[in-house]
Amino acid sequence: MINPIKYNISFGYRGADNNSAEVNIKKPVRTSIFYVNDFHGKAINMERAVTASNAFDRFTFQKPTDKLKLASGDIMLGEDIGVNRVAMQFLKFIGVTATAVGNHECDMKSEDFFSEITGMPATLLACNIKNPQDSKLSKYVQKSCVQEINGTKYGLIGTIPSDLISRIKYGKVLQDQNIQPANIDETIKYVQDEVDKLKSQGVDKIILLSHSGYGYDIKIAKNTNGIDVILGGHSHNLLNGIQKDINLFYSKSGEPVIITQAGRDGKNFGILNLEFDKNGVITKAQNNIGTTKDFSRNAIARYIFEKIKGKPEIIGEIRTAPPALKNDLTEPNPLAYYGADALRELTGADIALIGAANMRGYVEKGKIDTSVIEEISPFKNKIVKINYTEKEIVDAIKYSAKSIKSRNNKPGIMYVSGLKYTMTKEGDVTSLSYIDKQGKECPIDINNPRTDKIYSTAINDYFSSNNDGYDMLNKYFEATERYSWDLNYAIEQKIRAAKEPIDIVDDGRIIITD
Repeated sequence: MINPIKYNISFGYRGADNNSAEVNIKKPVRTSIFYVNDFHGKAINMERAVTASNAFDRFTFQKPTDKLKLASGDIMLGEDIGVNRVAMQFLKFIGVTATAVGNHECDMKSEDFFSEITGMPATLLACNIKNPQDSKLSKYVQKSCVQEINGTKYGLIGTIPSDLISRIKYGKVLQDQNIQPANIDETIKYVQDEVDKLKSQGVDKIILLSHSGYGYDIKIAKNTNGIDVILGGHSHNLLNGIQKDINLFYSKSGEPVIITQAGRDGKNFGILNLEFDKNGVITKAQNNIGTTKDFSRNAIARYIFEKIKGKPEIIGEIRTAPPALKNDLTEPNPLAYYGADALRELTGADIALIGAANMRGYVEKGKIDTSVIEEISPFKNKIVKINYTEKEIVDAIKYSAKSIKSRNNKPGIMYVSGLKYTMTKEGDVTSLSYIDKQGKECPIDINNPRTDKIYSTAINDYFSSNNDGYDMLNKYFEATERYSWDLNYAIEQKIRAAKEPIDIVDDGRIIITD
């Protein structure tokens, strides 16, 4: 069960450890929020989060405390209907009452989006969509809502990401439906309008469910009045505790605003404990991050999810597995190397490229089944083979390496097969070599890469279509081969073909130096 000491589910000032903050105490209203964001359809972590949520429900506070369950978007992922139905069932299992609309809630084709969203158990919130009031979307998404618990009213507002169209596969389809997100300055105005509306209704405890990203959340916090909490998402930050100028800011009128975010892929969840004074201003707060891996998979959730998606099949055994990465976007990833090798072998390409943002899963020692495989790269992006020049490859590697120093580490480093490279912690590539199929290493001049040297390259349709800033890879329509399968299929085939248990190890193909 959730331990109130381990997870600090108690109120009170804890001093210099930065897990709490305190102002004046005036007859407080106590509130505890179990929050999730960016689970990205990860069913196994959802099963663990259900167990954590149940423990949160069972915990009894010493003083009367309102409990809320809220989400900040991207609980769904991709165009797979089964995955998205599991996500909706997850929200129902843990009792989420409202969620922001994230970009991945919009991954589906337009007709699927509207048919599936009708089954959403939580209220969908997004106040910053510039679409006609009579549009189809307006029937399903509200700008704000009020939730009353034990006589206390909480105002809930949502935001959709301003970069929505560039972050979803079927953006043009949604654009045809007049689904247009506001820019950040417009978003701030729309958020303030909703705050003012809620205040006029006597609601003085206001929570923004934001899928705008950490940087924009800070801007919203500083440039509005009346918001108490921003439960964030989209940028995948892990914000534990409460620290001034990290996730404690002040509104235009000087009132505290707390920002939370619990990473990505359902590895974590959050519990935010609050005290409000009689004017609805936060006087105490405590923010704690839990790890889903610390909880067992809920048997009922697992059964229901398998009924939706099908029972997994054991396909092999992992003898050696690396520990989970601390930063999925900037660390060498042995599982990604294995996947890139699988792509190279299956397509016969000279090299293979996998963007770190597409690697979402991990493997553990022991039997491996298809449910684990499908979560390694759950986007279902199809693989293509494209001829890139040496210069285009070098430019892509250099661009990806800059992620190590960029805000939020996006788009992430590029994982490779048929190449090896060294980069610094400042994001500078210092060497790059091509490894041919006989294992011979051929250095590449990264300062003067050739434009007449061509490498046939296995890559997915996302990165080859000018997404995540990879302009140099924008050659999807020049593909020499288009395949009907994705990265997970390639990994599965490689595992099935293995005669012995598999070792997933770091072979040093990407080295990060001081």
